[in-house]
Amino acid sequence: MMNLFSIVKNRSLLSWATIVILVLATTAVIVWALPRKPGKEYVYDIGKPWTYDMLISDIEFPVLKSEEMLRNDSIRNRKTYQYAYQKEKKIGDDAIAEFISQAEQDSTGVLKEYQSSIVRILHSIYDRGILSEEERSKVMENYSDSIKVYVDDEGICECVKDLPRVSDVYGRLFLDDELSQHREELEKFNLNNYVKPNLVDAKKINEILLKESMSEIAPSEGMVSVNERIVDKGEIITDKTYQKIKSYEQKKNETKKRSDQVSVRNVLIGQIIYVLVFVLLFTIYLMIYRYDFFKKPRKLLMLYLMITLFNLIVSLMVRRMLLSVYIIPFAIVPMITRVFLDSRTAFMTHAATIFIASVALEGQYEFVIIEMAAGLAAIYTLGDMSRRAHLFNAAITGTICAFIIYYAIGVIQTRQLGILDDSRFFHLAVSGVLLLLAYPLMYLIEKFFGFLSKITFYELSDSNQPLLRMLSEKAPGTFAHSTTVGNLAAEIARRVGADQLLVRTGALYHDIGKMDNPAFFIENQAGFSPHSRLTEKESAKVIVGHVISGQRLAEKYNLPDVIKGFILTHHGKGMATYFYVKYKNAHPNEEVDPGIFSYPGPNPETKEQAILMMADSVEAASKSLDEYTDETISKMVNELIDKQVKEGFFRECPITFHDIAVAKQVLIDRLKSIYHTRIKYPEEKKTE
Repeated sequence: MMNLFSIVKNRSLLSWATIVILVLATTAVIVWALPRKPGKEYVYDIGKPWTYDMLISDIEFPVLKSEEMLRNDSIRNRKTYQYAYQKEKKIGDDAIAEFISQAEQDSTGVLKEYQSSIVRILHSIYDRGILSEEERSKVMENYSDSIKVYVDDEGICECVKDLPRVSDVYGRLFLDDELSQHREELEKFNLNNYVKPNLVDAKKINEILLKESMSEIAPSEGMVSVNERIVDKGEIITDKTYQKIKSYEQKKNETKKRSDQVSVRNVLIGQIIYVLVFVLLFTIYLMIYRYDFFKKPRKLLMLYLMITLFNLIVSLMVRRMLLSVYIIPFAIVPMITRVFLDSRTAFMTHAATIFIASVALEGQYEFVIIEMAAGLAAIYTLGDMSRRAHLFNAAITGTICAFIIYYAIGVIQTRQLGILDDSRFFHLAVSGVLLLLAYPLMYLIEKFFGFLSKITFYELSDSNQPLLRMLSEKAPGTFAHSTTVGNLAAEIARRVGADQLLVRTGALYHDIGKMDNPAFFIENQAGFSPHSRLTEKESAKVIVGHVISGQRLAEKYNLPDVIKGFILTHHGKGMATYFYVKYKNAHPNEEVDPGIFSYPGPNPETKEQAILMMADSVEAASKSLDEYTDETISKMVNELIDKQVKEGFFRECPITFHDIAVAKQVLIDRLKSIYHTRIKYPEEKKTE
């Protein structure tokens, strides 16, 4: 608490304004999206135990039928309904008139000879009514096997099976004794052309009659009296009990008298308090344990955006009743936070997201427990983020953990072992698949927020990277120097709590500019120095220029800005001292411009950059020692780093005197190990 007070006391008005805006904006957006209509008073499902106290009805109400029961009643009711058709006399008259016209035009005289018999039979068929095959199938599948045929306003019942088919009419023509004797002659003519369905769907009549028929279906079955027990605590909910509870809730909602405006206002006040408290708690955590984040707005923006975004998705799904919130991959929040920041912040961000989201679900404890467990499992799995495949492992682990926890909760509630028949397992599986979106999302966050993950650093540290491969081929001595500096700097970073992977990666690239003129740097020389042919100013220009060349190469190969920072700052605003002193000695009476011999800078701005500067200068200077002893190494390390401190190279970075003392000791110990310093053995005295 004292730590919090000290932080509060030392904050500027601008910092406070940033914090207040973040907290209020996050709270406002989340609360705006939250649903405020009254939700379900009870959460229950068929096959699960009733987790509340005994429910006793305080009102009398009918037990409503389920949708499936109503659907079955509707099907049974339709099976007794006689579908109505209108007999269209004009269809038959037109078809017969068409036949008569064709018979008159027949040159063979066959149709004309049997015209009266055919017309008589067609009249009898049309008088009975012809039903199309499509209508026949519709009636037989959905309604009674008898229909009601309306002629004008009078309806006559007809059995569908007794009505002639279009395909049967041709055969009926030849049932006539006269026509059957001349079948071969008449079959030359397609008499089916004059047989057409004349029973037409009486849509208006059917709409009225069907509506009346369906209204007779009872919407409920049975009644529940006042003070009657509905369900007891721990009782497994059956289909019948489920309908009783659902009917009770519906009746209560219909009869409950309350002011919607007052209700919504009260809910809004509660939501504001609830969300604000959790956002404040999360912000206080950042102020106490991650104070440095407030100096890096991108990190804050990412954290608050993730909390806000996932809660907006939850609110949208609850309001629109879209699928299940369990398909939302909440574990992405701790996974992404763990990759770019740290485990503790990942847990706190995940906890804040889940607890705030639970208010939209009106505090379902199952949701909180399952999602918290999945997030924790994902965080633990990402302990070593050296490969992108670890994201896949984290997704699998988180999903399995969610399955196990949900199964355990189900066993506790049902008191039965075995496979739970529940769709929520499917929802959790979908969430597990969606967790794989963390892979492309991580790439987008790197580009949008400018973050770098450990995976990216591992990839950049690979010696097969184009720049590192070129460095090892063109300047093998520089490559070896950079590798040694990286190892030294990483050990210092580990001891002082800095980023080991970052400083090691920066060390590998800090001298890539030497590839332009590798022979001018001593670690790449083999007995001959090209500086002997140059003046001190020309030599200094080449030496100092490797920083500019390195920056140019970094731009060409799209190295991250944080790596470019190591290239620019590893010499800071120092000088090429060797050539500067040599030039001054050769020109004692000349006023020398230090800018010609100075590096462009800037000085280190981070702890990691300061560590690299110390490791780089010490490793390079160690090659010039005449003798490698404890004393010479300690003296060299202390003199070099003390000079850097004295010249103000570390004034612009957050490194402490304790960190510098640790760095000195690490460098001394490591150089002793590299150069195998030994104690001086005593000589044996010879006796006379």
